[in-house]
Amino acid sequence: MLAELRGVSPTLLADDAAVARALRTALDDGGASTLDVVTHRFEPQGTTVLALLAESHASVHAYPEAGAAFVDVFTCGEHADPERIVEVLGREVGAIEVRAQIVARGAGLAPDVVGQREVDEPLAEGMRRRWRIDEVLWRGRTAWQDMIVARTAQGIGLFCDGERQSTEATQLTYHEALAVPPLLLADAVERVLVVGSSEGVVSQLAVAAGASHVDHVDIDAECVRRCAELLPYGYSPAELDAAEAGSGPVQVHYADGWQFLADAAERGDRYDVVIVDLPDEPVEVDDPAQHARLYGTPFLQRCAAVLAPGGVVCSQAGCPTMWRNDTLVRMVGRFEEVFGTVLPYCSDEHEWAYLTGRRAPVPDPVGLATSRLSRFASLTSIDGPALLRGSILPFALRARACVPVPEGDSNTARR
Repeated sequence: MLAELRGVSPTLLADDAAVARALRTALDDGGASTLDVVTHRFEPQGTTVLALLAESHASVHAYPEAGAAFVDVFTCGEHADPERIVEVLGREVGAIEVRAQIVARGAGLAPDVVGQREVDEPLAEGMRRRWRIDEVLWRGRTAWQDMIVARTAQGIGLFCDGERQSTEATQLTYHEALAVPPLLLADAVERVLVVGSSEGVVSQLAVAAGASHVDHVDIDAECVRRCAELLPYGYSPAELDAAEAGSGPVQVHYADGWQFLADAAERGDRYDVVIVDLPDEPVEVDDPAQHARLYGTPFLQRCAAVLAPGGVVCSQAGCPTMWRNDTLVRMVGRFEEVFGTVLPYCSDEHEWAYLTGRRAPVPDPVGLATSRLSRFASLTSIDGPALLRGSILPFALRARACVPVPEGDSNTARR
């Protein structure tokens, strides 16, 4: 916990003993175990107080001339509450303003080594989102990523490498936005390929739409199995056992999606729908992340190579907001390079955008998809108007492309 205390009495800040008493009170109130406290007064002014804790440490650097103190409270375990410590310390020194932020440390360490109360999720350059963790159900390092399953304000959720993948409250909105448009735009939905999507919800949606065979490919076996064990959505343990054994409509393959598609093309396998559900594209082009190459044009071409006539490819395509739309901008260009029809779905109930591509031009892809809504017995977040609204790319992206959407033209899928 990093904090700045402003508007503090210079007289108090010049008194190292007073600052030490305030810090001890705050540490006691916040549940920390104080082992020792060291103080030092500088000349001509300034005070530093350092507390050695059983949970780690806390420090206060006081600047009387500025009426400010800078605080660092670093704790582990479940007992000490750094937020409470900073709150009480601000009260004890009479701070007019308290500015604080949390930096999560210890990614990849076992849950009994480092307690974690929050996930600090990166959003964009200079922007982060902080998730409160109410209870960690499992935390560890798989062969491919750091993974946390935890109770949050949105129910049980999945975090991988510090990024929220899904939560109990919003996962169906996310997965329907990803899977429903392609399952409607494809002429048939007998055979479906899912790449990624560890939770298994996309596979279930494909079966609900009428798929008789779903190949689910994910490189991280432990993540898929932990999701089935701990998440209240997606595969149940029994369903995953059946999918691993290939005894039902869904067959799970623990493999690299890039290689699986190459092998499928060589075998002559064909799919009506290919759905790619991955963490967002790495910011750096040369990022070594395993999924980085699954966002490029060559991978889309691999997906297109295994399509049956009338088949489609869908991918998570980033975020439509102006502060995080780089992936969407790039993915629109890639899809239009490979496919004759591109149907966007920009969710306004989640922050993500998705693109569905079909090789041949379709005069009215939104109308075609809407006419097939009866493929699903029920949906919670998508209907005809939602498909139409979601098919219009954000203004900033359309303006950048300098291609307007004709007034009254329902064929909004193409830029």
